[in-house]
Amino acid sequence: MKRLIHRTMSDWLHNLPVGWMALLIFGFTYVLTFGIYLIVSLTAHGERARSFKAISPGLLPPLGILFGLFVAFTAAQVWNDTDRAAAAVNREASALRSLTIFAGSFPGDPERRTLDLVRRYVEEVATREWPMMVHASETLKSVPGSLNEALRLTLDLEPSKPGQQLAQREMVSALENALDARRQRILISRSQVNFLKWSCLYLQAVCALFAIAMVHSDNRLGSVLALGLFATGVAGSALLIASHDRPFTGQISVDPGPLLEVMPDR
Repeated sequence: MKRLIHRTMSDWLHNLPVGWMALLIFGFTYVLTFGIYLIVSLTAHGERARSFKAISPGLLPPLGILFGLFVAFTAAQVWNDTDRAAAAVNREASALRSLTIFAGSFPGDPERRTLDLVRRYVEEVATREWPMMVHASETLKSVPGSLNEALRLTLDLEPSKPGQQLAQREMVSALENALDARRQRILISRSQVNFLKWSCLYLQAVCALFAIAMVHSDNRLGSVLALGLFATGVAGSALLIASHDRPFTGQISVDPGPLLEVMPDR
């Protein structure tokens, strides 16, 4: 039940337009920062105020560096997943394009059937698989029947020339590459920054915000400015990660464009 709720919330957030996502993330971060400011301001009196001022400003750079490392660690996963997703889709499209080119070595019914199967596969990917990948619900259990049929058709071909023998081998290799790229694409579609990483990222941000508020507890304007600047950096980092978190979800995502470009005409 908890996993379902988390998945639903994650789908809702990642499918928001970037503008609304920015409004939500910046709003949450600023509200959190304002709460920290109020807590420190209301408690910075007497002995507690002297305790706050006893905190060395030299603590702020290490806290900022730690937060930066958390961001870099999290962002590295996001950039890697996005690059892998784009590479998988491009490799799949390239393999299908090679298949249609080499199918021309078998004119007539074999070529026509191969092109029809490629067209049917691309249509299925764009209309069925992609929406499921957006919600990370596509699995490897589902078998692309059109590619399997294309593989059986290719293996049943009876080449009569050396060139056709080479074309048949290349067609088999292209189908294997397309199937492998599809597997990679589906696996990557499930990847995202997990709740623990988000929690640790914001926990480090909260520690730094508290330290800033306590160091500047005797100067309200300075405290507000310092907290506002750091909170803006936190929100910007969170927005950058969240908008690219799931490679196939959201306004900034990998789309089936490369596959549609190589789909044979009717």
